Amino acid sequence: MAQAVRSFPFVARSDALVLILGSMPGAASLAAGEYYAHPRNAFWPIMEGLFAIPQHRPYDERLEGLKDRGIALWDVLASCVRPGSLDSAIDGATVVPNDFPAFFRAHRGIEAVFFNGTMAERSWRRHVAPGLPHAPMRTVRLPSTSPAHAGRSLEDKMELWAVLREALERPDPREKRRREP
Repeated sequence: MAQAVRSFPFVARSDALVLILGSMPGAASLAAGEYYAHPRNAFWPIMEGLFAIPQHRPYDERLEGLKDRGIALWDVLASCVRPGSLDSAIDGATVVPNDFPAFFRAHRGIEAVFFNGTMAERSWRRHVAPGLPHAPMRTVRLPSTSPAHAGRSLEDKMELWAVLREALERPDPREKRRREP
């Protein structure tokens, strides 16, 4: 039997506005200790295209670029048994979700959750949403950036992922409240 794999800590500032969730980092990411480390994963090219975060900058600088724009990054699963990197290989009986009630208590400004692929959304709906005291905000499934999901071009994915930028460009309702007497 394969050993359990463990996700990374979340990447977020307390003032984050949106959360991007994957399911579980793949083998290349786990080996590198970095989110979306596989060289053919489209995540960082998409972040460069949408937010001008250069994909070839050092990892810590890319993470800072996300946080500067109000983006939080994490995975639905804290741990699971999964031989290889494919989401389809996750042993459902071994799934342990991350602690989202605590995350949302510490990140009260999160207005939308964006799922990087179908498995992230399914895992959320099955293992996380039922345990939340109230369903947070808006949720949107986006096409997976994984190289295993090559059915869409990078341009198509970027066009669909643009909804993330649009969510961040909406006026922050907290700003309006602060300006009102």
